[in-house]
Amino acid sequence: MLKDPSRKYSPFPPVALADRQWPNRSLRVPPIWMSTDLRDGNQALFEPMNADRKMRMFRTLCDIGFKEIEVAFPSASQTDFDFVRQLIEGRHVPQDVTIEVLTQAREHLIRRTMESLRGARRAIVHVYNATSKPFRDIVFGMSRAEVVAMAVSAVHLIKQLAREHPDTEWILEYSPETFSSTELDFALEICDAVTAAWGATPDDKVILNLPATVESATPNIYADQVEWMHRHLARRDSVILSVHPHNDRGTAVAAAELALMAGADRVEGCLFGNGERTGNVDIVTLALNLYTQGVAPGLDFSDINAIARTVEHCNQLPIHPRHPYVGDLVFTAFSGSHQDAIKKGFAVQRPNAPWNVPYLPIDPADVGRSYDSVIRVNSQSGKGGIAYLLEAEYGVVLPRRLQVEFSGEVQRHTDAHGGEMSAAQIWQLFSQHYLVPEIPLRYVEHHLFEHGRGQGIRLRVASQGKVHLLAGEGNGPIDAAVHALRALDLDLQVRSYEERSMGKSREGGNAQACAFMEVTRPGSGVECFGVGLDTNIVTASIKALVSGVNRLEARHGQAV
Repeated sequence: MLKDPSRKYSPFPPVALADRQWPNRSLRVPPIWMSTDLRDGNQALFEPMNADRKMRMFRTLCDIGFKEIEVAFPSASQTDFDFVRQLIEGRHVPQDVTIEVLTQAREHLIRRTMESLRGARRAIVHVYNATSKPFRDIVFGMSRAEVVAMAVSAVHLIKQLAREHPDTEWILEYSPETFSSTELDFALEICDAVTAAWGATPDDKVILNLPATVESATPNIYADQVEWMHRHLARRDSVILSVHPHNDRGTAVAAAELALMAGADRVEGCLFGNGERTGNVDIVTLALNLYTQGVAPGLDFSDINAIARTVEHCNQLPIHPRHPYVGDLVFTAFSGSHQDAIKKGFAVQRPNAPWNVPYLPIDPADVGRSYDSVIRVNSQSGKGGIAYLLEAEYGVVLPRRLQVEFSGEVQRHTDAHGGEMSAAQIWQLFSQHYLVPEIPLRYVEHHLFEHGRGQGIRLRVASQGKVHLLAGEGNGPIDAAVHALRALDLDLQVRSYEERSMGKSREGGNAQACAFMEVTRPGSGVECFGVGLDTNIVTASIKALVSGVNRLEARHGQAV
């Protein structure tokens, strides 16, 4: 049993914002995106990226469409410093991309940071200091005024050093670290002091970043905090309001979405949410959430598999198979009822029509995923998924009752062997039960002839090592074949018959005809489907009749 939490933890106090506006808003435009994969994400790795992996990640971020990328904490290590120099001196930064670096509000770290940016075309210098009461009291032993002075002093130094390099376009970003746990009046005081010290104007805006350094409350409270700041900042028209949610409560994506509704302009995060502790906000999820609401996110995830493999290589961390939109299994249905609904949805979905397939919030093709793995079969699967795979991979459209019949065979197989079945394995099982069996009968050949009441057939079949030449007459070839088989004491009734074209064979040959025949022996109470494949529809039908006989006899355990 967990201990009584009320003795150790206190609920986060609500924000006094009676007329909050964010609940009535919806997202209609994407935010400014800033990737911190190379800094915050890199700091959270067991093994930080080497220079090659960093460069590969940087190029991937540029290809995705990020225009602001936090590339390093240059004062933290020589590796980070050298990477910034490599980007600038090697001219690896595209003209429309701005690099960002992070520094604490300490003089020697700021000087080292500014030195790393020498020669940059445009750069964001991101300075921070912690502002919450526990940090002021426990970590720093400083008053509110001293913490404000630390921030303002850092800004003045950055401004002074920036004047020494006028060829670079300098942008200031300030984060009151631990914002979400800081008293709002103090967060406002220090942010206003920073914008005043920089001399922020509408033409020279300061990025004020409000991090949920540690998620400490529900997403609605974070949204209230952001809206309160948005409405009270002294120079709001000279500020780009940014958020940097972490995921300690597992709600970073929700917090970021609500913060954007509350007035934020910009989001910092990592691809797939990598970051300290439980991670940063997941920009892939956030961007594709917007996409599913009809908002173009401004980031290109049309080949999500390539991005995922690159990030896994660079971070040396796997992406969870159930990760939203990206995981290997997120577009995969094992449940029979899900598979049936998805199959029916695909059947009515039209190109360029609004996406409306059950259980799939996004068209897998939009992120470069194929439909091959949408439906996979295991012991939890049903007829819809099996039918979908046979149709998609082999062009065999099963009648509904045959779907039910064959799903029982699949269920028995998966129960016995465990695991999931591929389309090839399902086809093999289907062939094993419907196409391959030659006991008690094996079709050899047939010849049709005309007679006064319809058609006649000379049917050659093999049974128990002997070849039999049978003859029958009827109102058509199937009826004639039924009559012919009575010579072997096989009294059959055909309950249903369907034929379909499969198109070209998988080997590229002529179009295949597929015949499905439901047969029974009068009084037996057992009905079975037979299936026949051939380039000739009559031959396929006769094969289906023989297949049905073999299925019936297998069920009864009888021999001819």
